This record gives sequence, C-alpha cells and structure tokens, in this order.
Amino acid sequence: MTENTNSSTDLRPAFRRESSYPISSAVVSGIYVCLDGLWFLLSGPVVYGIYIGGDMWSADLYPAAVCFVWLVGLFLFRYSGLYDFNAIMAPFGNMAQIIVSCATAFLFLMAVFFSLKVSEDISRVWTFSYASTCVVGIFVTRVIGYVVINHLANIGVFARNVLIVGGGRQAERLLEQLDKEKPRFNNVIGVFDDRHARIGPSVAGIPVLGNLDQMMRFVRSNRVDDIIVTLPWNADERLMSIISRLRELPANIHLGSDLVGFRFPYRPSPNHFIGIPMMQVVKTPLSGWNIVVKWLEDRILSALLILLFAPVLAVVAIAIRLESPGPVIFRQKRYGYNNEIFYIFKFRSMYHGGKVPEKTVQATKDDPRITRVGRFIRKTSLDELPQLFNVLFGDMSLVGPRPHAVDHNEEYGALITGYFARHRVKPGITGWAQINGLRGETDTLEKMEARVRYDTYYSENWSLFFDLQILARTAIVGFVSKNAY
Repeated sequence: MTENTNSSTDLRPAFRRESSYPISSAVVSGIYVCLDGLWFLLSGPVVYGIYIGGDMWSADLYPAAVCFVWLVGLFLFRYSGLYDFNAIMAPFGNMAQIIVSCATAFLFLMAVFFSLKVSEDISRVWTFSYASTCVVGIFVTRVIGYVVINHLANIGVFARNVLIVGGGRQAERLLEQLDKEKPRFNNVIGVFDDRHARIGPSVAGIPVLGNLDQMMRFVRSNRVDDIIVTLPWNADERLMSIISRLRELPANIHLGSDLVGFRFPYRPSPNHFIGIPMMQVVKTPLSGWNIVVKWLEDRILSALLILLFAPVLAVVAIAIRLESPGPVIFRQKRYGYNNEIFYIFKFRSMYHGGKVPEKTVQATKDDPRITRVGRFIRKTSLDELPQLFNVLFGDMSLVGPRPHAVDHNEEYGALITGYFARHRVKPGITGWAQINGLRGETDTLEKMEARVRYDTYYSENWSLFFDLQILARTAIVGFVSKNAY
C-alpha cells in the first residue's frame, strides 16, 4: 500500500535543513516565565546584600515582599499579554508595558505594607532599587533573547518545515506574506496540488512537488511541522475531504485565509505565524511542553518498572527456556510513530521453528502453536513486559495505540478510513482501546474499527492525566483479559 512506504523520497528539496529544531511558542513562553521569575526572586536578595548586608531570607518582612512581587509580577505579565509570542518577539515595542507591570506590582506591595502599618519596617531605597533592577534585568534579558531567537531563526536552526496544499491565488498571497516574515521561523518546503500539471513547476518561487498522494508519502518520510491548506473557502466539500485525509499525519493542519482575509488588518493568535491570517483546524497532541512531559513520563516510569519487574522478567525467561527450545525474546516488525518501522520485543509464547507464514495469523482460542507457559503469559499480558525496553529506547510509549503487525497494518489501512491517525503518536504497551476491552483477536472488521476509534480519540486528546488514568486502570483490570489467547 503506497501510504505505508518508508523509503526515502526523491522529492526532498536540497535546501531543507535537517538539523533544525521547530520553535514552539508555548516552550518559548514558558522559558520567559522562568527567566522573569528568576529576576523577581533573585534581584531582591542581591540588592539587600549590597545595600543592607547580610542574608535577606533571615530578615522579617523582606522575604515576604519578594515572594509577593514574584507572584503578582508574573500574574500581571501574563494578564498584560507579555508572554504572547508576538510580544516576546517585540521587546522594544513592549518596553512600556514591562515598566507599567513591574511598577504596578511594587505599588501593590507598598499598598499592602501601608495597610498593615509595616511600611516603616521596609527600606524605601531597597524597594526602589529592587524595582529598578527587575525592570532593567527583565528588559535586557528580553532583548538578548530576541537577538538570539532572531539569529537562530534566520539561519534555520529554529525553522519549522511547512507544506502548502493548493496552488491557486490564495497560495500565492500566503507565500508572499511568508516571504516578508522577519524573523524567518517557517521554511516552506514545497507546494502540493492534485492539479499540479496545470499549475506549473512553482508557485511564488516555491517548487510544486506533486499531488496529495505524493504529499502523504512525503510526510511519512520527512519531518513536517505544519501543513497549510490554501483553497477557496467556498470549496467546502473539497476542503473537508482534504483535511480528513491530513488528520492522519503528525503535523499541525492550518486553513489559510480566503482572498478577502488578506485585505483586512489581522490580529494574530500567539503562534509562530506572526501576522499571517489562518485558522488551525488540527493540532498535534504532543507539541511544546507536552513532548517533554511525555518523554519524562516514559523514561522515568519505564526504568522504574523494569527494576520493579526484574524478578518477574527473570522467572518468565527461565520458564520459557525450560519448557521448549528457542529464543526467550521474540522480535517482530511493527509500524510505529508516523509509520516508521521498528522491532517490538515480546516473550516468546509459541513453539519455535516450523514454517513462517507469509501473512501474520493472530492467535486464537486453543491455538496449538502456543506453549503452556505462553498461554499463561499471554492471558496475563506478561509477554508484553519486554516492551518496557522498547519504551526506554524510545520506539514506544507506555500508553498509546497498540502496534499492529506490518501486513495487518497495510490490510486495515486500506479498509478503514482514518486508520493511520492512530500513528500520530508513538504506539504503547497499553492504551485507551485495551482498557475498554478491545484487545486480543480482531476477527471482524467491526472490532478493528472500534479499536481505531478509541486509538484516534486518544491520539487527539492526549494529556498526562489521561495517561495516568489509563495506567491506573491497566494496573487494576488490564492484565487479565478473556479476549487474549
């Protein structure tokens, strides 16, 4: 099936930068929250040590004053929009807002101390010096951050790889806008359109690389961060059809403005497309800080679980070895994130040897290929424990859609619309479908369609709490299943 090709594509543009790290407005905003918070927390003790001397944290009211300014200052910065991406990228234009927000935080501090009748116990010189240090430090930090981000964006380190769907007038206007972007956060790789033969070799200087089918294969083989659909809004049926297909890809999907949108001033939402009118219709669940959270969740918990289950792993391995000859660990090719092939690890539960079938045959009830030990470890899901090493190595996640055999993946991909949307996240040892009873043999198309619906829901609604909920339910009811043979 052409959807699943994993070979390199000859459509890869020569100018594409392989070592880029796509900038995330959420991550940048979080970093600036931390930096501003450090200025609020550290400026007070430093000024105290220089002007008064000694340890500020052992003083009576000064620690409370610093904590108050820290909390109120960050709140006012957030309320004033100073952590919006476009505000971060315009430090000089927001200098007045920084001064006003800092001044307001300190005025609140003075008002509280005055109302409590303790204002005489706080040095006014320290208060004004602390406020001045915060304003200057925060502003200088933002200017330095802007220069660094601007430079890294312009040399391509922070570039996001972008594809355009549609080669009409809307695409031309959008590309003209992107060409004016300063700094250049977005690297437009190419244009794809089913009518590419009529469009010509390029649109506004960007090469036309093929039709929609070729674009699907391209995204499977290359890192693409954003896809922008630039078609007339009155072609709503075609738009819905295209976006429905693009939902399967691990990229943010945006709907570009119709032509009229380029005629009016636009106030953008805080993202990396500064000043360009568009609507986000599909958001990747794992982006920004969510990537870090998921990575930490998988690495930390998988390492702890390997230590916890080490005795069980050893006992199962010995039992398998004693019952029948053959390897203890069974490896099989599976499709993972974005249809990338990896080898999944399992304890061997079947007799080793014999002719390997060309097509994967799922285990059934009373299957003669399964050993006695194998029947027990499959029923209790102990055969899945080696996949903790897949998680530790980064091929899988603790929670996610269960990976299917390669030939099953291709078969069901041709039969079920939206099947590949489950590959927008890494496959998991357990998942939302499994704890809802959809594990084991899928002997009917309806069973697989139900599993895909649950997997797609998970891939589009990921959260740390959702993962923890699934893990907790797996620990309680997920290890034994009447559907697992």
